[in-house]
Amino acid sequence: MKTIQMTEFGGPEVLKCTEVNEPIPAANEVRVRLFAAGVNPNETYIRTGTYSFYIPELPYTPGFDGSGVIDAIGEGVGHLQIGDRVFVAALLAKRNTGTYAQKVVCDADAVHRLLESISYEKGASLGIPALTAYRALFHRAKIKPGETVLIHGASGGVGLLAVQMAKGFGATVIGTASTEEGKSLVKASGATHVLDHITEDSIQKIMSLTNDKGPDVIIEFLANVNLETDLKVIAPYGRIVVVGNRGSLEINPRLAMMKEADILGLALWNALPDEYKESLHAVEAFLESGILHPEIGDVLALEDAGKAHEQLLNNKAHGKIILSID
Repeated sequence: MKTIQMTEFGGPEVLKCTEVNEPIPAANEVRVRLFAAGVNPNETYIRTGTYSFYIPELPYTPGFDGSGVIDAIGEGVGHLQIGDRVFVAALLAKRNTGTYAQKVVCDADAVHRLLESISYEKGASLGIPALTAYRALFHRAKIKPGETVLIHGASGGVGLLAVQMAKGFGATVIGTASTEEGKSLVKASGATHVLDHITEDSIQKIMSLTNDKGPDVIIEFLANVNLETDLKVIAPYGRIVVVGNRGSLEINPRLAMMKEADILGLALWNALPDEYKESLHAVEAFLESGILHPEIGDVLALEDAGKAHEQLLNNKAHGKIILSID
């Protein structure tokens, strides 16, 4: 079968398309014939060999998210059948096989049925983005209906799903983006207000939209740039969830003290098994109710995985980048 494989760590150029033998599912595993794979930022970090959460053995096929049809089942799997349309949502660290491939083997609990009304491309955009959005909002921030949530950098794969979940749960959502295209996507996903990224000079915009209180929750994707500003605009007793960060910074802790604000870190790798299962059930329910409608960005061929990584690193992605698999 065709797969993207790394034999060394490095830049996007190390992602090579090659032929390998089909993986065989063991007990409690299934094999999925993939038609689409999602591309996530953490996969670009893993590719470099410097990701603190996971350094794989080589050779390695990247990819955690995908969708397709089950074509083989291992012993002990009773809730799935060959031919089922499914989406894959798994951190596949136990095998060096990922979703940048024509077929993938993974734990049966990481595979969930995909509604006929949901395309394979949209199915592949779930997984890590949807689980991260849910965990940020409900496990870490513990949002409540009626609260105001600022999603700072809302036009990416996680941000758009977070907008939809928060809106569907009854929160008032303020989303930010850097381009007109991005702002349009955030608005279409249900944000009540859409703004340019909040800076020191534009704090007053947020305060005026929240009657000078500030947002109760901030979902932050670039903490090294925005965290100090977040602390200045967050409501008293508010919660800032750090989903993404690309460097260090110096802040005055008194900003958090003055408001008794919480700064909460998030890494999906740390999700407990019960939290992981809860998140998947919630994502399925959001899909069935129509609350979730994934926004697809560029769709590239499997062979263009390196190009997909370049677009992510250059912040040129709006919506979810998908690899289409023949």
